[in-house]
This record gives sequence, structure tokens and C-alpha cells, in this order.
Amino acid sequence: MDPTDQSPEEVYSVWALPPEPVRDRFRRIMEGLRAAYGGPAFEPHVTVVGDFRGRRSEAVKVVGASDHCCANFGYNRKTPYMPHVSLLYGDLTDEEKEEARKKAEELDKDIYVLEFEISELALYRTDTTDKTLESWELVEVCHLGS
Repeated sequence: MDPTDQSPEEVYSVWALPPEPVRDRFRRIMEGLRAAYGGPAFEPHVTVVGDFRGRRSEAVKVVGASDHCCANFGYNRKTPYMPHVSLLYGDLTDEEKEEARKKAEELDKDIYVLEFEISELALYRTDTTDKTLESWELVEVCHLGS
């Protein structure tokens, strides 16, 4: 902990960023889903650890593995860690979620078997009370070694 850091405590998330060609595929799907169901725009990502509170200097130090992040911030997962890519945020019924899942597959038939390597982790400030996501901010990117 940096005793000189007087920044306010805020909510942060660590995201794994897909490679740019994969991000472009996800963006096209996400645009199609937003056109059909609404919801805010956000960067395609795999959440490594979500919604932890801290000062900026503390958060920047912890752009690491999920278990390390959880242990460092005392974050207790509600469910076992399941890497996933969210393509749409919103309040959808179960029926709408299933329709959206089918629409995503229509937009990119191979999306559910897509594999890719992660070479970047990103720290985002993610105020979860902001449903527009307009306040979400990229803080730092860590390029992983090969």
C-alpha cells in the first residue's frame, strides 16, 4: 500500500483482452446484439477479477492472475471462476437471453468454439452503479510475456 496515495477508493476490474482480430469479431456481434436488445457499449474482454474496491495505486499493482487478485483484495467469489466473454449487458428475461445467444451465433457461427490466447491484462475503473458504463475508464494495460 502506498501511504502517499490519497486517491479515493473506487471500484476496479481486471480484464484479459482478446487479440485485436478477435476483439473486432466480438465488436461486430456486440453491435448486432445492442441493435436488437439495447444496452451500453463496452470493450470485449474476459473478466479475470471483477468489482474490487481500492485506491488507484493499489489496483495498478494487481494486474495479475485471478486468484492472486482475489487473495490480495480479500474478494470472495460467489461462484467458482468461469472465464467468459460478455457480449451484452442489460436486464433481459431468460427468454431474451436465449434469443440473444441464438442471435450471436447467427452473427458469427463459430463464436462458441472460438479459441484465442490472451497477451494483455487491463485494469479498468468500473463503477458498477453506472449502468451507462460511460464512467468506465482504462487505467493501465499489462503486456504479458510470450
